Amino acid sequence: MNRRSLLKFSALLGVTGTLPALAAAAEQKSAASGGKGIVLYCDLAIDPAREQEMLRHFHNEFRPAAEKFEGYIDVKILKLRKVIQGKPEPTPNINYRFQLTYKSEELRQKWIASDVHKRVWPLIENTVTNKDYLVLLTDNA
Repeated sequence: MNRRSLLKFSALLGVTGTLPALAAAAEQKSAASGGKGIVLYCDLAIDPAREQEMLRHFHNEFRPAAEKFEGYIDVKILKLRKVIQGKPEPTPNINYRFQLTYKSEELRQKWIASDVHKRVWPLIENTVTNKDYLVLLTDNA
């Protein structure tokens, strides 16, 4: 869909005023990531009895703290629903995947060395039943 068609369609929906803001936000996010960046994954076995505690800490403390650091792009906590295809399956009790996206590994290292990270990450990690969890560092390709 070209820009002209998109503008006509958005006018029909009454969202024309928000399109420039959405486009600017998308460009800013792309520029901030340099088009690349890194993504860190942690497969976590969260204690079911402490699941709500972990989610509260993630949303109320960890994410707001991480968002303030240079190089931050995104952070997510994803609950595993089911394995659809492939082997090997995650190790038993893995029920969450933590996903952190940063502009570079160097900036992520600054974040994890910070006093703020040393305060907020244990709030999440203390709800994990096995601290020998899989951690994958990937490059956006």
